[in-house]
Amino acid sequence: MSARVLIADDHGVVRAGLRLLLERQDGLEVVGEAADGAEAVELALALRPDVAILDVAMPLRTGLQAAREIRAQAPEVAVLVLSMHDDERYVFEALKAGASGYVLKREADRDLVAALRAVLRGEPFLTNAATQALVRDWASDDAPGPAEPLSPREQDVLKLIAEAHTSREIGELLHLSEKTVESHRASILRKLGMRDRVELVRYAIRRGLVEP
Repeated sequence: MSARVLIADDHGVVRAGLRLLLERQDGLEVVGEAADGAEAVELALALRPDVAILDVAMPLRTGLQAAREIRAQAPEVAVLVLSMHDDERYVFEALKAGASGYVLKREADRDLVAALRAVLRGEPFLTNAATQALVRDWASDDAPGPAEPLSPREQDVLKLIAEAHTSREIGELLHLSEKTVESHRASILRKLGMRDRVELVRYAIRRGLVEP
């Protein structure tokens, strides 16, 4: 069964290019196109696609405003933000709005399909430039952090999460069941007061568990 995708961009040429790119892939079906943020919300609620690809800069509602509305009213619809900006402010705002991924337009031909596949698996996706923006922001904050709240085993799991290993891979590397890894992940998020892998990556970089 194909994953259903909604494309929202105010430029018809961009939408046509994205549709052509996606429809060449196995297992992806473009079910709708929106030319502005308001239409994106309307179609997302009507069509209930698996993923909505939203351009940041659109008339009537921005992509970030549309993302917030879609995630609030149809939380089962994942959101992937497409942007011209690699400024960390846009990355953070997109993640705060509920986006599962952030892809730069200049990297879309290379990264968009991979981003969609990741989001459909329930994994976050940031392009290299977006990840670098996160690292720059994190590295520039030289305030001391709190005492390490994680156990050594949780730190091992966190390091592998930050290196983009799946729960199954982490289990194999640490000789743990996948269920135990998920339990550790939940405990780490709870202890750190975080919500997703992106925040965990920032924490792991800050603590020196992984290299920027």
